Amino acid sequence: MITHTDTNYTYLKNTLALILAGGSGTRLQSLTRWHSKPAVPFGGKYRTIDFPLSNCINSGIRRISILTQYKSHSLNTHIQKGWNFLRPELGEFIDLLPAQQRVKDSWYLGTADAVYQNIDIIDNIHPEFVLILAGDHIYKMNYALMIEHHINTGADMTVGCIEVSSKEAREFGVMSVDDDQRVVRFTEKPKQPETIPGRGNVCLASMGIYVFSRDFLYQMLKRDDRDSNSQHDFGRNIIPYAVAHHKVSAYPFTDATNGATAYWRDVGTVDSYYEANMELLAVTPPLNLYDQTWPIWTYQEQLPPAKFVFDDDGRRGMAVDSLVSAGCIVSGSSVGHSLLSNNVRIHSYCEIDDAVILPNVEIGRHCKLQKVIIDRNCRIPPGTVIGYDPEEDAKRFFVSAEGIVLVSPEMLGQSLSNVA
Repeated sequence: MITHTDTNYTYLKNTLALILAGGSGTRLQSLTRWHSKPAVPFGGKYRTIDFPLSNCINSGIRRISILTQYKSHSLNTHIQKGWNFLRPELGEFIDLLPAQQRVKDSWYLGTADAVYQNIDIIDNIHPEFVLILAGDHIYKMNYALMIEHHINTGADMTVGCIEVSSKEAREFGVMSVDDDQRVVRFTEKPKQPETIPGRGNVCLASMGIYVFSRDFLYQMLKRDDRDSNSQHDFGRNIIPYAVAHHKVSAYPFTDATNGATAYWRDVGTVDSYYEANMELLAVTPPLNLYDQTWPIWTYQEQLPPAKFVFDDDGRRGMAVDSLVSAGCIVSGSSVGHSLLSNNVRIHSYCEIDDAVILPNVEIGRHCKLQKVIIDRNCRIPPGTVIGYDPEEDAKRFFVSAEGIVLVSPEMLGQSLSNVA
């Protein structure tokens, strides 16, 4: 039995984290037109990949490889600028592993294939445990506790899981467990999800976080590669087979203070991305970015403080119930319940409400914007009104199922001079 308090954490030094960051992210529409999902800005100053990376560092895991494929330039640049502080001479690293056709004449065919195509690199590192993560989820989690659970249960594979509604569960892998947290059934994106007994419409969903003992991972990947009918995906292929033939343990992700379901968000759609950003504006947000015991690291661009100018009737620079990042200037305009990322410039006489505005956006005078996501590098012309007439908005922009209007430079007929 291993515990977090009486170990010298050798198991953490012998753990390799693999972050899957190669998805195309088409459900995020133009937000991933030039960027992979893990490179999309979040929370004003971060990128989504900063959350699993910060979780690794805060958990004591300092051997990390990031598997990339689609539109990875901005992600690569972000990692090189902000995550180069580890010490290789101490065996620490953050490596970028692009699709290279190392073991076959194809690019990554699925999540399991992505790991399999780097099996020689993994073998050279020779970890005892392999932690596999998604690069596009927002949460704070101590992975050390999950690895301890994996060791203590004697599992071949451990799956991080979280409780979700049966409606949400249709988008996840859903599992059933016995009294010892052993997974007895697993179904990827079921139309009729199996609920937790006695819990009504609550299901146990996979978070896309897996711990493998190294040799068992190799065994599963090699078997999957030989299966010509496989989609080479962890959720669709690896986990169902492992559940049927080996010991797979579930690790429920709960709040350490009260045992309730912990904060975790998949920001893979326009609506979920908008909602997760809006949650940060609450008086007591479910995700605490001000927790100094579990900091979220990122590349810190050197920018001046935010500034609010003019205090005249009808021309007052102000922001209420909002997050305003460095480099922003709000000039004689009103901002309410909105999130402004780095280097946003808002000219006078504007009304901005319920907005998520990404970096390097300029908003001209007399604009009215509400329930919008403004993509990076947009120049909003003076007098523009967005978010008040869904039919008119749909003619020019993308309008989500929940009525959120997504605006990109291309939709405005503007060239992309900087897509980083």
